[in-house]
Amino acid sequence: MTVTTAPTERDRRSRASAPTGGRASARKARREPSLLGRYLGYVGYFVGAGLVSGAIVHHPLDPARYTVIAAVGAALFLVAALASELQQPGRLTAVRLLNVLGTSLALSFGVGMLSGGMQHFEDFPDRAAVLIPAGLLLSFVAYTLKEARRPVRRILGPLGLAILVLTVAGYAGLRQVAAGMPAESGGHHHGAPADGHSDGEDGHDHQHGQDSAPPSGDPSAAPSVTPAPPGAASQKPAAASASPSVPPHGSPGHHH
Repeated sequence: MTVTTAPTERDRRSRASAPTGGRASARKARREPSLLGRYLGYVGYFVGAGLVSGAIVHHPLDPARYTVIAAVGAALFLVAALASELQQPGRLTAVRLLNVLGTSLALSFGVGMLSGGMQHFEDFPDRAAVLIPAGLLLSFVAYTLKEARRPVRRILGPLGLAILVLTVAGYAGLRQVAAGMPAESGGHHHGAPADGHSDGEDGHDHQHGQDSAPPSGDPSAAPSVTPAPPGAASQKPAAASASPSVPPHGSPGHHH
């Protein structure tokens, strides 16, 4: 006859801790990303943010082209963010997935606006004066919603208020600086030669300077239009200069 006794509290703790610790350590070992995985994650983050940054600043120059570039950059950023989230412990729920995708997309554009506006402030001062403070505010809100445990409290708290004040003050200050700068002072002309003249304008100037006929009233330019032969050019000026100074021998008024 076998008698079974109820397990004590010590037995429960020992049984629960032993297998759980082993499985946890095994899962942790399996979740450790490789060097290549971490590298690709960083590449996705930074290259994606860089593409979004350039596309936001240069979008008015070629909207169709830079819209595609922005989409590619945002996709790289999202893939990197999703891969990083999958490596975290815990189960990825649908709500968390939507939160990661939405906040990562907003974060990529916020960082792109901030970095692109700072990089091209001298080229597009009016546009950069809006992009820099707006990018700061958007990136802070997006990152807080993605990472903070109590995002609403963080956003509406002292830290969020400080970011808001910095955004407003930065916008006012940058607008004042941009007002004293030309529209494009940095020489950042895409698609034009470095001297600032287009091919059509340059060719037009050379055409007028070389092939067009000079005005009819300009005597100094007349030989270049109808050049005379070398022999005639050397004889005619001599005859013309001799006729008024030495009259013919036998003409009236010639006195010895």
